[in-house]
Amino acid sequence: MSQDPFAWTAEALRKRRAAGLLRTLAPRPADSPLLDLAGNDYLGLSRHPDVVRAAAEAALHWGAGASGSRLVTGSTELHARLESELADFCGFEAALVLSSGYAANLAAVTALTNAPGGGGLLVSDAHNHASLIDGCRLSRARTAVAAHADPEAVAKELAGHPRQAAEGPALVVTDSVFSVDGDAAPLAELAGVCSAAGAGLLVDDAHGLGVLGDGGRGAARAAGLAGTPGTVATVTLSKSLGSQGGAVLGPAHVIAHLVNTARTFIFDTGLAPAAAGGALGALRLLRAEPERAARTRAAAAGLHTRLTAAGLAATRPDAAVVSVRAPSPQVAVEWAAACRAAGIQVGCFRPPSVPDGISRLRLTARGDLAEQVLADAADTVIAAAPRTG
Repeated sequence: MSQDPFAWTAEALRKRRAAGLLRTLAPRPADSPLLDLAGNDYLGLSRHPDVVRAAAEAALHWGAGASGSRLVTGSTELHARLESELADFCGFEAALVLSSGYAANLAAVTALTNAPGGGGLLVSDAHNHASLIDGCRLSRARTAVAAHADPEAVAKELAGHPRQAAEGPALVVTDSVFSVDGDAAPLAELAGVCSAAGAGLLVDDAHGLGVLGDGGRGAARAAGLAGTPGTVATVTLSKSLGSQGGAVLGPAHVIAHLVNTARTFIFDTGLAPAAAGGALGALRLLRAEPERAARTRAAAAGLHTRLTAAGLAATRPDAAVVSVRAPSPQVAVEWAAACRAAGIQVGCFRPPSVPDGISRLRLTARGDLAEQVLADAADTVIAAAPRTG
């Protein structure tokens, strides 16, 4: 009998388990009794009757799937309406919908740096999401990793890149809100650095859309960058909009370039009609009820206040994410389990998912929850905290 060529994976799992880093799937029922502070349904729209109805009606009208890639049969009138309304809401000229936010980031990073002559430069924040990091890895441009949220570090990297077109484009990529600690990028300052160097700015607004800006129109719009010629944004439809999918927003000629060159758009099946319909329904609901964004920010601030008052090391939220540091991966797992046993589902972030190697509990505020519910949830997290000393 031949030797198992995948035996090494069992040893890798053993080492992960010993280090407290093993990940496992935990399927949830549709009617889970747990209060969800682990997901990214910031506005509480994933189960909103209007959103669910829009998704169901789209499936009944258009079918279960898009039937092909967007350039073949996968573009429907529904996709076009979603793109038009999403671009208008966020303040950009055009939008392109893809099957996920991950695919949107891969598309934008690679298509905007792989110029015919090569020689481009990517400057990536050290705390960027994995999808941006993977986009940098797939790009043919040289990648420089800049210190977290440091415009001066970005400027230094750009200063060494010639501005001549023959040298290839320069692109700065950053999250608008970083997913681990919930802190916001200095977008206005970064835009100024990019403008001075002749570089483009790509903002992943996955955690900003629906939470930041006037009525939740996003971080780029809040910073006055939406619709400017040097700014492109990506968003996900799976967080504040409660659905699934992603989009790239920017000038019309940039979006047309992605249609023709972005491999995760060209070779991927179009977003399912139900997801597109649900996202469109959520977007229209957010436009009609702009106060949802402010409620979510207030909910996050309330969680932070209560956790820090109890002496926990919680990050100050710039949007909807609040992280609480844990002394080790094992303690983080045990702390999350204790919260779960008490009825609260919280995120448990450990290496290698965290850029600084520090384990955390990650709580996501929801604008649809009453203030007392959030206060009780914070008290549960506090009561379950590991005892030190």
